[in-house]
Amino acid sequence: MDSLRLIIYLSRPLFLLGAGLVYFLGAGIASYLGNDIEWGGYLMGQIWVTFLQLGTLYLEEYNHMIVVGDIPQQRNYSGNGRPATEAKISPQTMLIAAIACLTVVASLTALIIQQARPSGMTLVFMGMIALGAVMYSLPSLRLATSGYGELVVSILFANLLPTLAFLLQTGELHRLVAMSTTPLTALYLATILALQLPDYARDIKFERRTLMVRIGWRNGMILHNLLILSAFFLLGVAVAFGLPMPIALPAFFLLPLGLVQIWQMGRVADGSKPNWRSLTLVPIAIFSSMVYLLAYAFWTR
Repeated sequence: MDSLRLIIYLSRPLFLLGAGLVYFLGAGIASYLGNDIEWGGYLMGQIWVTFLQLGTLYLEEYNHMIVVGDIPQQRNYSGNGRPATEAKISPQTMLIAAIACLTVVASLTALIIQQARPSGMTLVFMGMIALGAVMYSLPSLRLATSGYGELVVSILFANLLPTLAFLLQTGELHRLVAMSTTPLTALYLATILALQLPDYARDIKFERRTLMVRIGWRNGMILHNLLILSAFFLLGVAVAFGLPMPIALPAFFLLPLGLVQIWQMGRVADGSKPNWRSLTLVPIAIFSSMVYLLAYAFWTR
């Protein structure tokens, strides 16, 4: 049972669900613009995204076990002081799982080309997403431990995935996609920083050069706060350049929650005892709620 829990943790189910939500947003924009959704292509694209995520997650985990020696049973996954699990997973198991998932991705790519007949632009974006994801996990490039990989992941996750869903339905780009997803990219990067803060000491111990470690915890908190404010600013800019107000307005109601998160982070920076659960759940809630509100507005109008 412990091994199963560990596998589920390493698969990051919230990350997978979040990708499904942003992918749903991209298709919603296509629906809003009057395109009939081709559900077969939609599902193939979603499965392609999920297996690519799993493959790169497992590959990153394998590389970290080999290079750093931070094996899963040594970790305090909860980030709140609870004892680590006694379950063990070997690097070879993670490598096999990664290869299996990436093999599925390759097979699905051929199937999508055959069945969905994607445009050249769609294939370019599929290539960009796959290349970016694999480059993030490869030890030779070390993006995952460079302190810059978080920016790559944020662009892939919050910007390129919904764009792919849109392209699979339309075959061409539209400015509404960038207007809707750019604020999400800033929010996603802020969420990553918040999630890295509880594990700051452990990441230093195991030499994981996350973005928070690279710039320091105090600068990381400042950047986190600026990113949250930037997300709402960028949403306002998008409205000024043509994003319909009825689409954007519900997302602006999340600003008070964003200010609460900034206040929480400021208290921790001032030396107050952190509430890790609240500090990490609030940014997740802000990001997922904004994606949901935008997607709901596009799908229902």
